Amino acid sequence: MADLNKLVDDLSALTVLEAAELSKLLEDKWGVSAAAAVAVAAPAGGAGAGAPAAEEKTEFDVILTGDGGKKINVIKEVRAITGLGLTEAKTLVESAPKAIKEGVNKDEAEKVKKQLEEAGATVELK
Repeated sequence: MADLNKLVDDLSALTVLEAAELSKLLEDKWGVSAAAAVAVAAPAGGAGAGAPAAEEKTEFDVILTGDGGKKINVIKEVRAITGLGLTEAKTLVESAPKAIKEGVNKDEAEKVKKQLEEAGATVELK
């Protein structure tokens, strides 16, 4: 059996881009999708409780859709927001549309969106 503490330490040391790549590899290996699991779980939780059809959204994803021709400024902001290194931030900006922050509250999502837009980026909230 694997040493679980070592595995936790190894996973904690991954960069965001490495973690995303690991997620893709595991999805391919196991033939599953993290998005599908979330989509399946959401209706099951709300259907039996008689939840309203239009619940207020509490978690948002901040998606960088473009650098607006100001790539260097946007890379600087992405680094400040995410704590990524220069190479990882550059790769993230160049591969837009990409999520900068996921599952954050509305206030934080609006704040991050404003920071990125002031740097010249185009951003959307989902």
